[in-house]
Amino acid sequence: MAVEFNSSNFQNTVLDSDKPVLVDFWAEWCGPCKMIGPVVEEIHNDYAEKAVIGKLNVDENPDIAMNYGVRSIPTLLVFKNGEVVDKIVGAVPKTAITQKIDAQLG
Repeated sequence: MAVEFNSSNFQNTVLDSDKPVLVDFWAEWCGPCKMIGPVVEEIHNDYAEKAVIGKLNVDENPDIAMNYGVRSIPTLLVFKNGEVVDKIVGAVPKTAITQKIDAQLG
């Protein structure tokens, strides 16, 4: 299962990670988020050794979502060395997401 990011683990698991990190900003009530959820799980399994893949519930962690300017969900942010290096808004195909992660693995 993908990592569940929240206010208490965000610094350690996202910002301090030595691997690229994909954060899926989502909410329970969001239809497109539910469509992309299984894709994020697949990517988590595919990239288990190479990157950190997880989800952040915006209703439970509004401070983090606000901090990164997340206004619509799903929003996927790719972090590297504690910085946002890429962004995807909306439900997109798996290949669109994996290309963003692959670009940070080099």
